Amino acid sequence: MGRQDVVLFVVFFGLLVGAGNAIRQRWMRPLRRAIDTGEGRDDPLVRRQALLFPWVIAGVTALGWLFAGVIWGMILPLVQGMGMLRPRDAIRNMLGITVVGGGVVTTLVFLAIEHRWRATLPIFFPAGDVSTVGGVPRLSVRARLLLVLLLAGVVPLTLLGVLAATRATALLEADPATADDLVRGMLGLIVFLLAVGIATAAGLAVFVSRSVAGPLAEVRAAMAGVAQGDLDVRAPVVSNDEIGGVAEGFNRMVAGLRDRERMKEAFGKYVSPEIRDEILAGRVSLDGQVCEVTVLFADLRDFTPWVERTDPRRVVRDLNAYFTEMEAAIRHHGGLVLQFIGDEIEAVFGAPIADPAHAVRAARTALDMRRRLAAWNTTRQAAGDIPLRNGIGIHTGTVIAGNVGSAERLSYALVGDTVNLASRIQSLTKEVGCDVLVSGATRRRLDAEFALTPLPAVRVKGKSEEVEVFCLA
Repeated sequence: MGRQDVVLFVVFFGLLVGAGNAIRQRWMRPLRRAIDTGEGRDDPLVRRQALLFPWVIAGVTALGWLFAGVIWGMILPLVQGMGMLRPRDAIRNMLGITVVGGGVVTTLVFLAIEHRWRATLPIFFPAGDVSTVGGVPRLSVRARLLLVLLLAGVVPLTLLGVLAATRATALLEADPATADDLVRGMLGLIVFLLAVGIATAAGLAVFVSRSVAGPLAEVRAAMAGVAQGDLDVRAPVVSNDEIGGVAEGFNRMVAGLRDRERMKEAFGKYVSPEIRDEILAGRVSLDGQVCEVTVLFADLRDFTPWVERTDPRRVVRDLNAYFTEMEAAIRHHGGLVLQFIGDEIEAVFGAPIADPAHAVRAARTALDMRRRLAAWNTTRQAAGDIPLRNGIGIHTGTVIAGNVGSAERLSYALVGDTVNLASRIQSLTKEVGCDVLVSGATRRRLDAEFALTPLPAVRVKGKSEEVEVFCLA
């Protein structure tokens, strides 16, 4: 290679590299701004540029090799041969430089840039919604494998075949000395092609295996996290191929599980975890069923005067604290709070899950509520607040239990005279001077564990017969 050839090589090579670098810098400008300052990360055009970045760099590389093929495969040979360049030689030069050399290098550049760019891509897609961006080429896993097979297997074999055919043709017309030189040269070229082919195949295999195995390993790790109960885990979505689609689908699945778990936890605030799990498992019918239950009503005493002389925000705060204590007692003994009505609590034992000891559980709950209220009042009095009192009425009987409401809103409710009578018994606590009253029906289901004092039978509103009531000490 003469001095002129070196100068031409340096000039043309510098021009190609400079042009490619200028294109890359221009394309990277909004991406760097988004990475460094966060400006434009949500811009659809910037997000699309981020996905196209490996393709643009690969395209610039391919374009550079195309110009290299034209310059070193056609223009320079024409200049050096003073206009003498056979078309066959020009085609061979272009194939060797642009197709073979350019194809291999372009593929390696694309795979390398894509691999390195995957660490940056989540900056533009924190939610992993890569598939929502249109206008971006999609290189599937199958296409990657076919491309590697083509470049690592077909191209070297094709070159060896062309080389063998060309040398064989030349050997037919050569003298013995020339033929010996051709054979020696062919052996050197074969060794060179084999070395280049093996190195290329190894490089492509490494890149492709990383591009496939890496994201799959991250999805697998995320799956292991979900298996251990971590529903905040996410699989990084770093490509728009099938593996990226799997990662997106996995993240959507985990998001659904996370929402379901939140709903389950929220549902657990309305019922006990055991009842919640039975309902969600479909083992409890909420369509309406006749069952025997024990109903408990609890109501605050002197509520209206207290509200009138207390700041509304403080009333709400104290009511919430009171309800928290009472509801904890109900849940602790297996009951279900049906509703809070002003300062009143309605609870049921024995539904929606049948429990033969529902009356005992209700009585134990009433005693627990009394203890909790006393402890809470001690704290209130220490803070200078007045103590609160309540009355509790308990009755056992048959009800219809199920989801009741409109087409837009339902609530689990009890229907029947048992509910009304339980509420009336709770109202009697004001008249008889006992904070916990149980009906005769409930009394017959209790044992010696409870100290019950019989009171005179009373007539309640809506009942023609007198009702037996007992004071629970």
